[in-house]
Amino acid sequence: MRTTSQSASDTLRVPGGTGRSAAITVDGQPVEAVEGESLLAALWAAGTHTLHRTARNDEPRAFLCGIGLCFDCLVTVDGQRSARACMTRVADGMAVELQRDAGWEGFGHAAA
Repeated sequence: MRTTSQSASDTLRVPGGTGRSAAITVDGQPVEAVEGESLLAALWAAGTHTLHRTARNDEPRAFLCGIGLCFDCLVTVDGQRSARACMTRVADGMAVELQRDAGWEGFGHAAA
């Protein structure tokens, strides 16, 4: 159970973790993370639960598998498009941008 002295990100991380704090930005906003954790875990702990929206109805899409099999967590990391957040490890100074087009651009498809 979370106490008032714990932040949401503290209660969503594995107790006793040994990673160092890392400062990353997500869409230009500072986010506290832990070096070596997945970017997906850092985003979730920071309260970002939607990375893109559906093309047809503009509905939010949450993370799906979290193990690198789907394409629902594609983000741009340090200018490199379509990185899977679940497979990308946090590094201090990382700049992340959410991809609203679900990553289809760059794979030979137009954004929907």
